[in-house]
Amino acid sequence: MKVIMLKNIEKVGNQGDVVSVKRGFARNYLTPRGYAIYATPANMKKLGEIQGKLAENEEKMLAELKNLAEKITATKLVFVRKVDENGSMFGSVSENDIVHALSEKGITLHKNALGMDKHFKELGELSVSVRLHKEVSCTLGFVIEKEQE
Repeated sequence: MKVIMLKNIEKVGNQGDVVSVKRGFARNYLTPRGYAIYATPANMKKLGEIQGKLAENEEKMLAELKNLAEKITATKLVFVRKVDENGSMFGSVSENDIVHALSEKGITLHKNALGMDKHFKELGELSVSVRLHKEVSCTLGFVIEKEQE
């Protein structure tokens, strides 16, 4: 079954593409969620118009994401953690900690956007990459400090 993609879905297709998918996948997943529409003859005639609207929406979204990336880059977070006498941290700084700290500063972000391999367990200035879109990414800097007793 052929469908016109309205959103980018990895391993399926990009916005505005006409792709062939299994009937059940199109009927039960893509069309109810608004990710695609059926490639009927009427929709195929309007394909150019649909692609134009999608490209316009994509440009607006990219501009918003670039502004968000600049805001994230300018933000500096500080985390205070307990440390033992040897300098080892109790606990760590995770994706959830970073997302929560950003939300307190008015920046909404999903934890999957953070490119963390592991939780941070050392003191000092660190950074993590943030991928907002396949074309928009930035770096978030933060500091982990020792709790004053």
